[in-house]
Amino acid sequence: MLGMALAALDGTILSTAVPQIVGDLGGFSIFSWLFSGYLLAATVTLPVYGKLSDTFGRKPVLIAGIVLFLIGSVLCATAWNMGSLVAFRVVQGLGGGAIQGTVQTIAADLYPLKERPKIQAKLSTVWATSAVAGPALGGLLAGYADWRWIFLINLPVGALALYLTVRHLHEPGRQVAPASGREAGESARKKRIPRPRTGAGPRPRIDWAGALAVFATGTLLVTALVQGGVAWPWLSAPSIALLTGTALLAAVTVLVERRAADPIIPGWVWRRRPIAAVNLALGALGLLMIAPTVFLPTYAQSVLGLGPIAAGFVLSAITLTWPISAALCDRVYNRIGFRLTAVTGMTFALLVLLAFPLLPFPGQAWQPALLMLLLGAALGLFQLPLIIAVQGTVGWSERGTATASILFYRQLGQSVGAALFGALANGVIGNRLADSPGTGLPRDLDSVSHALDDPAALTDRAADFLRRAVDSAVDAVFLGAAGAAALCLLVLLFVAPRRFPVHQDPPPDPAPGTQPHQATDPATGAS
Repeated sequence: MLGMALAALDGTILSTAVPQIVGDLGGFSIFSWLFSGYLLAATVTLPVYGKLSDTFGRKPVLIAGIVLFLIGSVLCATAWNMGSLVAFRVVQGLGGGAIQGTVQTIAADLYPLKERPKIQAKLSTVWATSAVAGPALGGLLAGYADWRWIFLINLPVGALALYLTVRHLHEPGRQVAPASGREAGESARKKRIPRPRTGAGPRPRIDWAGALAVFATGTLLVTALVQGGVAWPWLSAPSIALLTGTALLAAVTVLVERRAADPIIPGWVWRRRPIAAVNLALGALGLLMIAPTVFLPTYAQSVLGLGPIAAGFVLSAITLTWPISAALCDRVYNRIGFRLTAVTGMTFALLVLLAFPLLPFPGQAWQPALLMLLLGAALGLFQLPLIIAVQGTVGWSERGTATASILFYRQLGQSVGAALFGALANGVIGNRLADSPGTGLPRDLDSVSHALDDPAALTDRAADFLRRAVDSAVDAVFLGAAGAAALCLLVLLFVAPRRFPVHQDPPPDPAPGTQPHQATDPATGAS
């Protein structure tokens, strides 16, 4: 949980300190890369870290991730201009990618299916606490100390996380099947050999060519999605070049991975129906989450007239019910199964997203806050059963890769959603302002929001017109998010299996002085 806190606090604590950072270092034109650079590095390295954790064990990958994150934090605190700070944020992201995927995998290793909702709910509380406390803590440090302390505060937390991990995380020796690049005849070729980290068995082979190809492809794709329509138009030469390069590198990656003996992204990730379905479903989740996380704060400030802190609390309502719903979801999926539990959660989420455009104008702050409470409860019921289901279908030697896969597609869905819904919102704004009551009014969502921050410069009629334009744009985004929820439901109904198979790991060799957990079937409770 302490390791996860490093990654969870990272984005929220930095958001409120951007004005102070820009005022000190300059570089306003590229400050968005403080977030984009971290997201890019953390996203594209997830598959690589997942495979490494299956090859060498979770503990060394987690330790390396924490150390790399702390090195990046120290470098960020010493940044001398915006370019150096962005570069050091990428270093932090390289560590953050290892932390996110490996912690989720360790939770599945240490706890049987019956107990995983409780530990996953505790991990969710880390994100919930960070969402509420991060902006306030970042504002306090930037306002009363120095923005560099935002990065230095990671050091004691990370040091304690490192100590506890090294001292208390014992990975029991397991008899696992070596990964294979081809699934055909896989069961006949599998042999029970000790994990590579124990020193027995064949020397592990790392698909460095595949890792480089995956990293390069993901870098071009996420860069195109994050910067398209922001730093340059979608139909401009940079966007076309990046998307074309992504397609070419994706083809190269497929060829490299098909030839690799032990690929970074093995073919079974998409050949196995349960994992493929959850990849698509969590990709849709990442897509729809852009509506509340990116556009709701703008709605709260521009339409409802709230300040930044109050707007943040409207959004944070989603983090109050999500962990509670996740903690209780086992009582549902033990009765009706993983798929129907996820379908139930996403159905409620769809209804909440459809209800948002029905809110009155300008409305009261409690109305969107109530919807966020309901949305958090619905998504907690949707996401966690699918993660647990996928982790339960694979053995130890494949769990890191499977977990990293579903997290990667959720992150990729967020990048696609930011690009898609940003274009949608700006399109609605442009259409509404085509009939504006005056000239010189802004033509995109960001410019409209900045204009509404200084209402004295606008006439009452112009300010009201702009608020209604923002309201229409955000309504359109939530309708788009509802469309993503509907697609997710179709995937769950027609692609996901009715019952997820449960894989039973071989009994572990317990670490000295420890007692192994028993694997338990979540449906029957039998060991």
